[in-house]
Amino acid sequence: MRLLVVGGGGREHALCLALRRENPDAELYCAPGNPGTASIATNLPIAVDDLDRIADAADMYGIGLTIVGPEAPLARGLADRLRAEGRAVFGPSAAAAQLEASKAFSKEVMRRAGVPTAASGTFTDLGEALGFVDRQEEPLVVKASGLAAGKGAVVCPTRREAGEVVRSMLGDGAFGEAGRVVVIEAFLAGEELSVLALTDGHDVELLPPSQDHKRLLEGDRGPNTGGMGAYAPVSIATPELLERVRERVLLPTLGEMQRQGTPFEGVLYAGLMIDRGEPSVVEFNCRLGDPEAQVVLPLLDGGLTDCLESIASGRGVRRVRTSARAAVTTVLAAAGYPDAPVKGAAITIPADLPSGVTVYHAGTRLDDDGTLRVNGGRVLNVTGVADRFSDAQRLSRDSAARIAFDGRQFRADIGWRERDRIGR
Repeated sequence: MRLLVVGGGGREHALCLALRRENPDAELYCAPGNPGTASIATNLPIAVDDLDRIADAADMYGIGLTIVGPEAPLARGLADRLRAEGRAVFGPSAAAAQLEASKAFSKEVMRRAGVPTAASGTFTDLGEALGFVDRQEEPLVVKASGLAAGKGAVVCPTRREAGEVVRSMLGDGAFGEAGRVVVIEAFLAGEELSVLALTDGHDVELLPPSQDHKRLLEGDRGPNTGGMGAYAPVSIATPELLERVRERVLLPTLGEMQRQGTPFEGVLYAGLMIDRGEPSVVEFNCRLGDPEAQVVLPLLDGGLTDCLESIASGRGVRRVRTSARAAVTTVLAAAGYPDAPVKGAAITIPADLPSGVTVYHAGTRLDDDGTLRVNGGRVLNVTGVADRFSDAQRLSRDSAARIAFDGRQFRADIGWRERDRIGR
């Protein structure tokens, strides 16, 4: 089997490791990959947005299945390109990837499908948007409609702050093209939950539910980030709740995508708010979450490759086996993250980290002399897996604290809600 993973972050390192566990003899490639994937796959120095070279590589290396990690190449049509060339690819079309690439599109799909979500308005005109803000109750959420690397949603406690964010997006172009359309929503109360579903557009296979931690600082304070850590599974995600998510969120959304001629195949990621046991959609993504993949994939006991290949080949969804263990990942971020990450610091990873710990590379580079250096905002993801949540949390936290580089930032409280809930 010849497999290609597109991407170069922590999610793709986790994907490569999961695929390698299931396929020890496979020829595995990653484009562009990173120093972590280099130990388990052959890295190809191709940017994720270079669709021509990725397609050429699939031909050159005889790739049997391509798995696209990031959202940007999906939104640009990489899956369409490979399918048009007769290649099996796991990931949605550009038209279907609008569920993530356009929050305005996603809101309209949810409205037509009757999926529970926050009341909202969509705007391109600054004056109309500000007038809408003035008529709403506080707090509000202002979102750049386009792709903004997980940082385009701003929770605004007051109308005044919401107005400032709207001006920065529509007036000042703070998010560039991604912010030329803004979605202004009512604030949803509750607890966040990420549900990732492998789907052929009709059926779904749910992966272990997880919870991300978006704020930079402990206690969920500070600026929004792409994600500072995650854990899985989540005790509030009972079988009954997950069935409601399937029946009220996932299947209606897939049905509406079919009706409008943009069937969705790949990972449908539902970012949810759970309030008194009822789910509402905060956002949809069109790929595995990051850092959610780094806690979800280690909990799979087999069947992932078979399911991805079956969906990509048009043979439907297959079951994936899941362990009963727990996983926690702590993100190590660069100095200055999220606004202005400082690159170049040398990284030291102890050779004696305990069993049950995996360090996923996200934003790293390797110098010719073998020095590992910071090369992005989110640098490493330190995942602990154990039978008990508290042990997984301790493994992740303590191991993260032992990894050193100048300006290192991390949260020592990943999974704090679960700790307070279950106490073990």
